Amino acid sequence: MSDWNAYPFSIPAVASLKKLEFHPRITFFVGENGSGKSTLIEAIAVRAGFNAEGGNKNFVSSHRPSESSLRDHVRLARGARREQGGFFLRAETMFNVSTEAEQYRAYGWADMHEMSHGEAFLWLAMNRFRDGGLFILDEPEAALSPQRQLALLARIHQLVLTGSQFVISTHSPILMAYPGAKIFLLDRAGIHEVRYEDTEHFAVTKAFLQDPAGMLRRIFDDVEKDLKGQATPR
Repeated sequence: MSDWNAYPFSIPAVASLKKLEFHPRITFFVGENGSGKSTLIEAIAVRAGFNAEGGNKNFVSSHRPSESSLRDHVRLARGARREQGGFFLRAETMFNVSTEAEQYRAYGWADMHEMSHGEAFLWLAMNRFRDGGLFILDEPEAALSPQRQLALLARIHQLVLTGSQFVISTHSPILMAYPGAKIFLLDRAGIHEVRYEDTEHFAVTKAFLQDPAGMLRRIFDDVEKDLKGQATPR
């Protein structure tokens, strides 16, 4: 029996969750660390038939099972058109995916352990994401430079045009800028749809780029004031 007062049900976004309608192309989950983005996206991926540690539906590795019980309380409703394969990719288990992929070298898989984290991540997107698939990505920007994030967006757009669907949790204002995407914000109030321009990610990044020196000066001034306030007279 589930304890409704314990993790993951104690997370406001999970506790208030009733029904979400995904965009047929791209849906983003955004929010602060600990808001439940990865927990929710993992549950969706597992219910869609993917391995909790990532990979396509043939991957079965389980190096350290840590998925939450939320998967047992999520139901996916699909349309008449079913996806043609797909991939669940999470930055934190990329090493495990690369290890399991070694057994598929004879089928054209590269040795991703010989690549950097970002190179391996992008190689998968370019070479193992197929048309008409369902792709669930958990914070892909953790592996990618800004330039590589733009390359991933180009690949995402290419796949969207051929009938693919993406569900992505992210902190990246670059990725979530994809035109027309649906964005769900997870916060203490629960989970609700927001416009790109109303996300904190957009506002903070814009403010910083407009005046980096000024923002850093204000932050550092606050730090110095706090240190002075904590100083004990001799």
